[in-house]
Amino acid sequence: MGELVNETSRKQVIVRTSIIGIVANVFLAAFKAAIGFMSNSIAIMLDAVNNISDAASSLITIVGTKLAAKEPNKEHPFGYGRIEYMTAISISILVFYAGITSLTESVKQIINPETPDYSTVSLVIVAVAVIVKIVLGQYVKRVGEQVNSDALVNSGEDARLDSVISASTLVAAGIFLTFGVAVEAWLGAIISLVIIKAGVDMLRETVSKILGERNDLELTKSIKETVKSFPGVRGAYDLILNNYGPDAWHGSVHIEVPDTYGASQIDKLSREIIVEVKHKHNVLLTAIGVYSYNTQDEEILKIENKLRDIVFANQFVRQIHGFYVVPKNKTMRFDLVISFEAEDRNAVFREVVDVVQKEFPDYELQAVIDTDFAEE
Repeated sequence: MGELVNETSRKQVIVRTSIIGIVANVFLAAFKAAIGFMSNSIAIMLDAVNNISDAASSLITIVGTKLAAKEPNKEHPFGYGRIEYMTAISISILVFYAGITSLTESVKQIINPETPDYSTVSLVIVAVAVIVKIVLGQYVKRVGEQVNSDALVNSGEDARLDSVISASTLVAAGIFLTFGVAVEAWLGAIISLVIIKAGVDMLRETVSKILGERNDLELTKSIKETVKSFPGVRGAYDLILNNYGPDAWHGSVHIEVPDTYGASQIDKLSREIIVEVKHKHNVLLTAIGVYSYNTQDEEILKIENKLRDIVFANQFVRQIHGFYVVPKNKTMRFDLVISFEAEDRNAVFREVVDVVQKEFPDYELQAVIDTDFAEE
């Protein structure tokens, strides 16, 4: 019940912050549009349009958050959390479009320049708008980082960029009033390129999350430490984490336990691990595989040590686990983790297995190539 409350609170924070953004941006857009019209300033008019796009971004965030909160169903058993990533993508596209629009209008102004007419009141209002956008951007981005919302983070970054645009209009006004040279169109073009780049960077980052990034190193390490803290668990391997939205993680892991453990003991241990990992890390382990290790033959320990010397002689072998020997029928099984740095991981695997086979010709090898999904 506590987790439900926390998740509900997170949604409320996102919606509340987005509403603040909408109200602030609508007021700023209205003021800037009036000032831009009166002063014949293309830069201020474009700034007003940017505020409208920010308000639209906040509205998209609210809609996306509401949709992402829908309960899982038969069609989407893992829930709708990834809609928040689609929201972040929409905002990135809005930022990119705003940059393109701003660049187009700036180029038109460069080709057909118009003389601006600044007043003291208009410049004071624009200066206040700069301060408001800086404060709003920092606030929205900070809240977004606290509640792990890419949409809010992107909105906050967009607001920060808008404050730079507003500041540029003040710079342009200062240059015009001092030297009589209108440079706002050129400044607008430069700022537009910055906005376009920011939109592309936001889009790239969010798409990367949807495609599936490597496991977070700190999270992976802490989960494995939790799993290995249980009595009898010698190692935790093959941890795979799947993200179904911010703070919605499912995963699987292999544990290495003594070969004397029975089914009921492993069942009890697995359930305890699932509960503890969910409690400490908010990750649901949907599957726990089991590796057993030999406990009743000292000779097998010598074989394992010799095997480790052989496989780690290859620079691309990162790990060996799942080692087990059945003396009766002379079988040896193990998994080899081959680094992504290898040009041909399968070739490295075959090469290492061939060396092992030559060293242990009497054994049937059951070797599997494996991957470290959190490789540094």
